Amino acid sequence: MQLAGQHLRLLPERAAYWVERQTLLVADTHWGKAATMRAAAIPIPHGTTEEDLARLSRAIERTKARHLLLLGDVLHARQGRAPLTLRKVIDWREKHPNLEIRMVRGNHDLGAGDPPEAMRLDCFDSPLVEGPFAFQHHPAPSPLGYTVAGHTHPAIRLRGSAGNRATLPCFHFTESFGVLPAFGSLTGMARIRPVPSDRVFAIADDEVLVIM
Repeated sequence: MQLAGQHLRLLPERAAYWVERQTLLVADTHWGKAATMRAAAIPIPHGTTEEDLARLSRAIERTKARHLLLLGDVLHARQGRAPLTLRKVIDWREKHPNLEIRMVRGNHDLGAGDPPEAMRLDCFDSPLVEGPFAFQHHPAPSPLGYTVAGHTHPAIRLRGSAGNRATLPCFHFTESFGVLPAFGSLTGMARIRPVPSDRVFAIADDEVLVIM
């Protein structure tokens, strides 16, 4: 798709690739959420961090991205900074030594703190302006450029011809800001209510579907 005169590839891995800058855009990884929930005695299956990191690697391999920009809520909470969780992310980072990683801080990052230095990423407060875009965590119009954000975990409710319904994660672009789907597996979703001028793309398994 074209956005603000640039080309974005929307990926079923719940990420977007900015072609001109060879940059992969990802929102709301929420690393450590499973550990946070286990610390609160909530039973959560193991393996979600590894699955999410494998999906991130697939997106990088698919696009040959040279840069990764994380749009906030990278770490879920201070309680989620479990050594095992951080070790998994650091090990993943070491498999991508030439990848430049930056992040804009989200509301969860303010409580969780910046990732450890071993992750080798640069942290910024919102907005991070690059080209025609203002990258930030909260979706709101910016005088500095077209906003690309996360935070709300957008999803669209679809109804099939047989009356069956499904709620799918989606990319949601309004006239002044765009919102990426949440990348993390345990993040949940919030239904959007688009207007006719919006553009919406849903993720169904390994496909990105044009909804409107």
